[in-house]
Order: sequence, then structure tokens, then C-alpha cells
Amino acid sequence: MTTTGDRPQTITEIRERGGWRSRLIFFGPAFVAAIAYVDPGNFATNFSAGAQFGYLLLWVIVAANLLAMLIQTLSAKLGMATGRNLPEMCREQFPRPVTRLMWVQAELVAVATDLAEVIGGAIALNLLFGIPLFTGGVITGLVAFALLALQNKGFRPFELAIAGLFCVILLGFLTTAFRIDVGGADLAAGLVPRFDGTDSLLLATGILGATVMPHVIYLHSALTQGRIPAVGVEERKFLLRRQQTDVLVGMGLAGVVNGAMLVIAAALFFGTGIPDTDTLEGVHAGLARALDQPAALAFALALLASGFASSGVGTYAGQVVMQGFIRRSIPLLARRLLTLVPALIVLGVGFDPTRALVLSQVVLSFGIPFALVPLVLLTRRSDIMAELVNRRSTTILASLAAATIIGLNAFLIVRAVTGA
Repeated sequence: MTTTGDRPQTITEIRERGGWRSRLIFFGPAFVAAIAYVDPGNFATNFSAGAQFGYLLLWVIVAANLLAMLIQTLSAKLGMATGRNLPEMCREQFPRPVTRLMWVQAELVAVATDLAEVIGGAIALNLLFGIPLFTGGVITGLVAFALLALQNKGFRPFELAIAGLFCVILLGFLTTAFRIDVGGADLAAGLVPRFDGTDSLLLATGILGATVMPHVIYLHSALTQGRIPAVGVEERKFLLRRQQTDVLVGMGLAGVVNGAMLVIAAALFFGTGIPDTDTLEGVHAGLARALDQPAALAFALALLASGFASSGVGTYAGQVVMQGFIRRSIPLLARRLLTLVPALIVLGVGFDPTRALVLSQVVLSFGIPFALVPLVLLTRRSDIMAELVNRRSTTILASLAAATIIGLNAFLIVRAVTGA
């Protein structure tokens, strides 16, 4: 709730006060959730797509972003309508053995999530300062812990810190994108749905299939539950409209970041023969070679901000999952160590970090149905959502989106297991 100092505590007071600062009070949750869509895994995938196929798969990023907007809107709406988050609602509505299974898989997802984020932060620190990967992983974990400590001062400081890191990512890529020559005709052609062989289809599947991350679906509902109290139908609908705007802006900017990654790679790497652009280290070196050192620096800083922010958000999601599914919580430091240790082991034994990123995305894929299916089932029920229940068209669209994402992730899992 907005209870700090003389800040308004109800929607009526916020609307009466007016002004741009009052409007900004409604923004924040979607920017925290948007970090999951610009995490280190997205860096490697988007740059690889641009380097291999130019602007061909730009439309896939746009489609993926639209799916993200729909899913995150449903999650935000569930928290507002019920005052409870998705794990809590699952515990209330589903049999206990089912929720126990959901909790176990969600904890595995949390570990896989942190693996990708910590590795991304460690690589960024190595690129910027030459810090060994293991030490960089420890630093990333400590920074994430510091970010989470901001929650002791209320929801706003944490949201502002994450939004600030998000801006670093956004500016890092926009400053580079504006420096390169991008033809309008090429961009327009990239928005036309098409493929160029099996490899492009597989990469498109990777972009689309890894769009919606289960941990951020759980988290978004927690970020909106009881955040600003709404009294009566009119206020609840007003708050929903504001949260829809929050999602539109937050996820829209995440889409801009992802699009900028692909555009930069297409303009600088496609057809040039610059090697290793499917790894984060290779992209950094390639930017310095194809453009200049400032471009490489902007990439490394953006990667660092992504690793720090997404690691903090992932740990926060882990707390929500445990407390929601089994009504248990552990000290924040213990939670941080629980998900950090596997990442440090991977870095310590010298496992290829980019390969570890890819494998973590496969693990995350297993968690998609456990988050998406309950979300659609719950938000379609009027006895739970009241006046905020999904329209029939929304449920149909969300069901199709869920089926598409689950199908694509299943395809990726089969490819990863069989090596076909």
C-alpha cells in the first residue's frame, strides 16, 4: 500500500491529488516483471538470431512480446482481484498433493533461473573488469541480496531500483542502435512472418518458446496483490486499467530492448563472418571489432545490469513461491544461498557458461505449464475474479497462447534431449 509519509493511501486520494507523480504511483510491477524478458538468456538468443539471419526473425520478437503482455496482464489482474498471488490461489484451489508437486518444480525453476542470471552477471564483470567468473558470481549474488533488502523500506524503493537497472539496459542498446545505419525497408521486411530453412525455425522457436518465464508469472501476481487498495467495482476497474497501462509500457520497452539486440546484430554481424556471435563473450568482442569499444562497453554494462536485476527478481520470486505453495518462508540470506550455490558450482568447475545458460532455459521450459495453465483456469472463473473475470475472447486467446508456448517449449525439450 502507499503509506509512506503523506503519500495517498487510496485510489480516491490519488485521483483527487492528480499530477504526474500521482499517475506514476500505479507504475512499477510490470517493470520488475519485464526484467525477466531482458535477462542474459535473451541477450544470447537475440544476438544469435540477428547474426545468423539478419532482420528475418524480428517479427518473432514482436509476437513474443505481445504474448508476454497478455500473460503478464492476467497475472497482475489475478493479484488485484483476489488479494492473493498465483501460488496462494493454487494452494487454495487445488489438492494438496498437486500443490506440493507444483512447489517442488517451482523450486527447481528458481534454481535454473538464478543459474542463468548469475552467470550473466559474472560474464559481464569478467568483460568489464577481468574478474574471474566464480568471484563475479559471488558479487552478483551479493548485489541481488542488497536489492532485495530494499523491500524492508516498502515496495517502492525495490521497484525504483529495478526500473533504474532496466533503464541502463534500455539506454545501453538504444545508444548503439542509433549509431548504426538501419534501413527502413529491412526493418519492414523483418516484420513479415516467414522463415528461411530449419535453422531459422528452430531459432524462432527458441525466441518464442522461452518468452514467458514461470517465475515472473508467479511474481507479477504478488507485486499487485494489495499494493494499492481498491474499494468497489469502479475503483477495481480503474486500477485494472492502470495496471494494463503499466504492462503495456513495461513489456513494450522490453520488446524495444529485444528488438534493438537483433537489429544491432543484423546490421553489424550478418554476413560479415565475425566468429562466436552465439556467445556473450563473442558478441562483446564482435561489437568492438565491427563498431568500436564504446559499443562493447555499452553491451557489457547492459549485461551487468541485467544480471544484477534479474538475479534479485528471481530470488524474490522464490520467496513468493515457497510462502504461497506451502506457507513456509526462510530467511532471505538462506534463500539467496539456496539458489546461488548451484550457479557457483557451475562457474567453479569451469563449465562453459553459455552452454549452462542454454541448459538452464531447458529446465525453465518444464515449469511453463505449471504456471500458465493454472493462471488461465483461475482468471476465467467469475467466483474468483468477480467483475475482473476474463472475457470469453480473452480466455480463448490466453488458452491459445498457453498452448503455443507449451508446445514450443516441448519441441525445444525434445530437441535438447535427442540432439536432433
